[in-house]
Amino acid sequence: MKGKPSSPRKENHVTLKAVAKHLGLTPGTVSAVLNNSAASRSIPERTRNRIVEAARKLNYRPNFMARSLRVQRTYTIGVILEEIGDAYGSTIMSGIEELLRNRSFFFFTVAHRHDAKLLQTYWHMLMARGVEGFITVDTSIPEKPPLPTVAVAGHRSVEDVTNITLDHHKAARLALKHLKELGHEHIAFLRGQPESSDSEDRWAAICEVAKQLNICVRPELVVQMYGRDSTPDIGYTFGKELLSHRIPFTALFAFNDISAIGAMGAFQEAGLRVPEDVSIVGFDDIAIASFSKPALTTVKQPLKRMGEIAASTLLDWIEEREDYRPEILIEPELVVRKSTAPAPVEIKLVAK
Repeated sequence: MKGKPSSPRKENHVTLKAVAKHLGLTPGTVSAVLNNSAASRSIPERTRNRIVEAARKLNYRPNFMARSLRVQRTYTIGVILEEIGDAYGSTIMSGIEELLRNRSFFFFTVAHRHDAKLLQTYWHMLMARGVEGFITVDTSIPEKPPLPTVAVAGHRSVEDVTNITLDHHKAARLALKHLKELGHEHIAFLRGQPESSDSEDRWAAICEVAKQLNICVRPELVVQMYGRDSTPDIGYTFGKELLSHRIPFTALFAFNDISAIGAMGAFQEAGLRVPEDVSIVGFDDIAIASFSKPALTTVKQPLKRMGEIAASTLLDWIEEREDYRPEILIEPELVVRKSTAPAPVEIKLVAK
């Protein structure tokens, strides 16, 4: 007679109390360190290291559900993006992910593509899943959100929202002063899509700084971009539109690197050399900016660092290590590469 099939052997589960007993410490001390709570800061570094090493050796795995019920927390954040996969948002997201992972927080990610109804739905869906706060990227927030929120590229002053904001006036000054020092007087512009939370503030800063530097912003050399395309195709399309105006220019300041690289392709296809005939300045310093042909001069935003700051600020706020701050200003930097050069003596027009 065959015996009953043996049931799968249960894997021994190492409890937090077992780790504490192994070290000769109290469960509270071990819990504070492994949960990275505020109380762990008063524990000597040597003890913290011992606890982490023991947990690793004993293969301690925290029981998430039990932990959540015990402390009435989920250790989960909602991250709301305009789009998943674009170079700008992905770089910010890498900073958010790294910091949350290091702090033992989980996160849900959603993308709204500037659909106001969908965005409202996502607020409620994420709250239903127990998130403790929100991080938004390139997202317009019309009113006070239901939980503590940190907005990357947020510009509107909203209660209970900390805005991580680039200093757009300094950014505009870095780019326009660079072009002016190279002798450029006929500068064209690609304006950002109206849906982008950066567009209005960045353009206002450009116009104000241009006036201060005595640079004329000619309406016929300004092209407003539209659409949700996050590839160089958008810059290519509106770069061709700029050329179709048949108004001479020697430099282009684009809303972002993606549009700058696309416009560069349109100009080169039309027979213009970059930077000999036209200099180009982008914005953001995404990864591919240094690999364009020629490499793109751009205003650098520390995108990954902005994501880290957003995540750290939100966790410190939730866990009451820091008070609420309405705004954190980020400093830009000009990265000069091969796409800018002195203005040509003779302005070249493309053939019809």
